[in-house]
This record gives sequence, C-alpha cells and structure tokens, in this order.
Amino acid sequence: MSLKQQKQAYVLLTPFFILFFVFTVLPVAMAFVLSFTYYNILEPPKWIGWDNYANLFIKDEIFLIAVKNTILFAVITGPLSYIACLLLAWLINELSPKVRAVVTLLFYAPSLSGNAYLIWKIAFSGDSFGYINAFLLKWGFILKPVQWLTDPKYMLAVLMLVQLWLSLGTAFLAFIAGLQSMDRTLIEAGAIDGIKNRWQELWFITLPSMRPQLMFGAVMQITGSFAVADIATQLVGFPSPQYAAHTIVNHLIDYGTLRFEMGYACAIATVLFIIMLGANQLVQKLLKKVGD
Repeated sequence: MSLKQQKQAYVLLTPFFILFFVFTVLPVAMAFVLSFTYYNILEPPKWIGWDNYANLFIKDEIFLIAVKNTILFAVITGPLSYIACLLLAWLINELSPKVRAVVTLLFYAPSLSGNAYLIWKIAFSGDSFGYINAFLLKWGFILKPVQWLTDPKYMLAVLMLVQLWLSLGTAFLAFIAGLQSMDRTLIEAGAIDGIKNRWQELWFITLPSMRPQLMFGAVMQITGSFAVADIATQLVGFPSPQYAAHTIVNHLIDYGTLRFEMGYACAIATVLFIIMLGANQLVQKLLKKVGD
C-alpha cells in the first residue's frame, strides 16, 4: 500500500517515533561519540580518539575484573532464571484460574518488593544471628560464622542467588500470558499427528507458538543479568571488597556519577551495549531452533 494510503497510521505512530528517537536513539549516538573524547562536564569535550578504549582494556585492571564478574554473572543467572521462569509459568498454567492467580502473585511479588535486600542482608548476616549462619551452626555444618557478604569467596555466589530469587518478573508474566493465549486446537492436532507426552507437546507445539514471548523474555532476562549493579551496592557495598562483586554497571556508575569522567563512562557504556547486543543476537539464533 502507498504512503498516502497509510497516512493515518504514520500520523498515529509519529509521537512514539519522536520519543524513541529523542530518548533512546539520540542518547545512544551521543554516548558513542563522547566515548572518543575527554569530557568532565565542566569543560567542552576534547577529542582523544581511541584512548578511552585503550585505557579500558590495557590499563584499567578493575574494568577487566568487572567484565569477568558480569559475564560470569550473566552466563549463570541469565539461562537459569530464563528456564525457571518458563518452567514455572508452564506448571502454573495447569492450575485452576483462581489458584493460578494467587500462585502467580506469590512468585511475582519478590520482584516488586522494595525491602528484598533487607531480608537477604539479615539472612546472610556475618554473625551467628544471621539465619543462614544460625542454621549451619545449629546443625554442625560450620564451627564459626561465615562472612557471606564480606568474604570475596562467597559474595558473587550470594548475589547470584538473590538475582535468581528476584528474576521472576516481567518475563515470567509474559510467559504466563503467552501460555494463556495459545490456540488449544494446536494441541489437539498434535495429538492426532503423534505427540505422545507433555514434553513433546512443550517442545513441538507450546514453545514454537510462544516465540514472541520467548524473545521478549530473553531480552528482559539478558538485560537484567548484564545490568546488575543495585544488588551488589545494597548487599556488599560500593565498591565491594577486593572488587569481588564489581560489575560493568558499577564501574560505569563510578566514573559517570562519582568521578564525572563522562567520556570514559561513555566508553564503558558502549562496551556494555556491544556485549548485550551480541548476547541478544546469539539468543535469537538459538530461539529460531526451538521446535526443529
């Protein structure tokens, strides 16, 4: 159809495109340009070429620690939280409507809780009154309290556990919605065509029917796993001891909001954007194979 015939549709979409360009495309483009400058907010940006990127990967040892922590965090928590969201949504979908609504709220509630970090701080407190230490001491698993939130050996593992607990959020609801809107006649047709059990039904019928929700959930989970910062700050402090829980976003906050080295911060943001973009492309290729 011609542009003139679609005029009303384009007029309705114009406000969205304007907002998307002003608040998403333009800031990303500006950050990429500023990453090649020295910019401290007080003075005009000074072009320095690739110096920021060279410093990141050659001189900035803390950034390399942050990259290692972030990738390790994303590789473990991203797939686990994604699979957990999908399986729990699939199981909850089998319940009656009233029970399903209550159980969905119970699983979704942690992602809405503003005091979640306080609960985990108490649980992993480093004295004998912390719930975890008290349990382990009572049953003889340990002889003295473990410093869960200050010992570099345990910090990252604790943060991963908390992230998994908080991960049943938007993606979880998207999977529930996808399962609820699925065409039930496909299941009947599959039974006629030779689907023998629920796992075959899940792989060959349910998942291919939910590809849009699967893609949305993957993007949300990847973004969440790579953008971890608040959990580390709230539980182990900023910066964390020996930078054991330091992530790329923590490093970005350090240079962008504390040191005001905006050019360097933009270089960090650009690297993170490229990593996340690559991860999303990989996930898209993997999801295309679902049901094959």
